[in-house]
Amino acid sequence: MQTDPASLDPEERMNKFYALLSAACGVISLCVGLVPAAGTIFGIAGIVFGFLGRRSESKRMATVGIVLSIIGLLTAIIFSILVYMETFS
Repeated sequence: MQTDPASLDPEERMNKFYALLSAACGVISLCVGLVPAAGTIFGIAGIVFGFLGRRSESKRMATVGIVLSIIGLLTAIIFSILVYMETFS
């Protein structure tokens, strides 16, 4: 049974928004993971918003956002290490 978003209290609404924002940042960090600065920024933002979103009823969406953000962050870090090794070796 779906709840009406207008009937939620403002804190619960923000927590659901954070969960959704975490998932979006996770997907974006995966897509731009080959640009290390952008992948790192979106990955860290997705992790932070995911932990803020875990306080809502949308725990699953927040967890998915955290996992996707971690994978995107790791992709950005590994790619930047590989670029650094290729450049200076």
